[in-house]
Amino acid sequence: MTEYYYDDRTVLHWYDFVCPFSYVGQHRTALLVEAGFDVVRLPFQAHPGMPRGGLPMRFGHGPRHAMIERQARAVAMPLRWPRRIPHSRRALAAAEWARLNEPDGFPELHRRLFDAHFVLGEDIDDQAVIDRHALLAGVDVGRLHAALADGSAVMGVGQAEWVARHRGVDGTPAWLVDGRLMVGLQPVGDFVRLGELTARVRR
Repeated sequence: MTEYYYDDRTVLHWYDFVCPFSYVGQHRTALLVEAGFDVVRLPFQAHPGMPRGGLPMRFGHGPRHAMIERQARAVAMPLRWPRRIPHSRRALAAAEWARLNEPDGFPELHRRLFDAHFVLGEDIDDQAVIDRHALLAGVDVGRLHAALADGSAVMGVGQAEWVARHRGVDGTPAWLVDGRLMVGLQPVGDFVRLGELTARVRR
């Protein structure tokens, strides 16, 4: 079982492409990167019981959705509520395989799969959708298909989730910063203060 070793400059961050809090949480992660942290983005399937093909959902209604919309607008992130929640494990496996095997293409693929779900309205459980974004990110689709076929790509998701649960993570998004676990879409100010505090300590 893979473990993830880190120091005070490394942050472990768990996400799911179908989690709207994780989508907006990309902004929080960017603040940590700007502050000098090395953020390791790790998959965590927020809805493991979701059937293949997903389920229809009525997004965009109620105070919870209004809050997410406000958070997205505040950081200038487009948000189009999808009509379905897909089974996200295949997309998570593709991204994790890219992180481990083609790290140059991983950041672009990671961003593209979030946008596919929350901006473009695409089905990220569709292999053709994953392939198109992988190609645009410069990921070798042939190697990715082989890893999905032999189970090694999906195994990477399971390993990341095992580490998450042993760190106390039970949902997304989550960040482990210098031993402190932050779960959920925490306020922007918390991340800004973390960066400022770390900068002072390093001086």
